[in-house]
Amino acid sequence: MENPHARTCEELLRFYSVNPEIGLSDEQVEKSREKYGWNELPAEEGKQLWQLILEQFDDLLVKILLLAAIVSFVLALFEHDDQITAFVEPFVILLILIANAAVGERNAESAIEALKEYEPEMAKVLRQSKVGVAMIKAKELVPGDIVEVSGNR
Repeated sequence: MENPHARTCEELLRFYSVNPEIGLSDEQVEKSREKYGWNELPAEEGKQLWQLILEQFDDLLVKILLLAAIVSFVLALFEHDDQITAFVEPFVILLILIANAAVGERNAESAIEALKEYEPEMAKVLRQSKVGVAMIKAKELVPGDIVEVSGNR
């Protein structure tokens, strides 16, 4: 079903074949789970450090700093003094870019992992096999479940 959030309750109940008084049967739950899978975010593979660094170079500011490092390096090559200190500036700019890339991406991944911890662990649903409202693990929810929504007060 496309755009279930824009449908009426009656349309959703008909589409998922749900009785609003007693909820889904165990058979319907199993069929939905086979079709849609578990109600959880997919696990993402951790990226390699070099991939994280390369992704940071998509940012415009990083590209500008990279261009500045290249210009500084070229100017150091054509400088009349053959001192190694002329290459320090472009080298430092590149080190800062790489360090910023690694730290920034690691922090972003940590933030995503922290958000996953805020997922609700339990849900209140109507199921035919249970009497009244039952507490189940949120990852066991399937499309068509009648869910009780309430606040913390």
